[in-house]
Amino acid sequence: MAIVITAAAVVAPPRASAARAVQLAGEASLACLAEARLSPDAVGVLINVGVYREHNTFEPAVGALVQKEAGINLDYLAHPVPGAAFSFDLMNGACGVLNAVQVAESMLVAGGAERVLVTAADVHPGGRGAPDAEHPDDDYPYADLGAALLLERSATADGFGPVRTGGSDDPSATAGYLPTAGMRADGRNRITVRRDPGFATQLLDLAADTALGYVRDEGLDLRRTLVIGSRPTSDFGLRLAGRLGLPEDRVLTPDPPGAGAGLPHTAAPILGYLRAITGGLPEDVDQLLFVAVGAGPSAACVSYRPQERWTR
Repeated sequence: MAIVITAAAVVAPPRASAARAVQLAGEASLACLAEARLSPDAVGVLINVGVYREHNTFEPAVGALVQKEAGINLDYLAHPVPGAAFSFDLMNGACGVLNAVQVAESMLVAGGAERVLVTAADVHPGGRGAPDAEHPDDDYPYADLGAALLLERSATADGFGPVRTGGSDDPSATAGYLPTAGMRADGRNRITVRRDPGFATQLLDLAADTALGYVRDEGLDLRRTLVIGSRPTSDFGLRLAGRLGLPEDRVLTPDPPGAGAGLPHTAAPILGYLRAITGGLPEDVDQLLFVAVGAGPSAACVSYRPQERWTR
């Protein structure tokens, strides 16, 4: 038995609209379920991995707000289809989606749920996308973007391999935080993202070491593999391809949809998966390798063999 991707979706806000993380995650959830031809009642567990959200909201758990936005079993007694749904946040930056796959696999294999929905959405806390935003911030590095991934069990051997996580003993390469000491009145609309000098090389080293170690230990053939990577910098995919000894087109780190500023953050693995599948896999590729690196610095890596070759 393997864990497979049933459907995936990515949504971006209109360029002139203020983005809300909960709204984007909710829209992506409904689009994902529509792709799978399932109602929200089919979801037993929702794991939200988005980090940045409007007004720096911390409580309640954003996963619960996304569950409400998507209409997933809002009342397990009065709902037409009785049943409970469990939602929670799991935040580990760019590695969050792959960490969620690992947790979902445990739940699905153990029979605690039939389907797990993973959501990822990040927005500037001050609403950078709105033309009337009080504090637009072009230095914020991430795109306003939402994504969802629906996971379930399959009787086939295809699907996810084991998830490997790791990190580095070096100081954090990048971190986002709220400077609460002496916070100004507009503090809820701002976030500080600090990147150490050389952070890109530090993350590149970690990504390459993690991927090559995974390939070696799992016996994968890189020549038949498409790598889907996180994208902490605009040229990260090109540099990672060089480190892995692969052609440039065998490492996919796509731009977010639309013309908005910033690079994909927590939604990057889902965005990369959709671009790979909908674009059509090369004939000599039969597996994907997700590689994510981010704050910590931390890394996560997992292989995925699609159940069938398809395009939409």
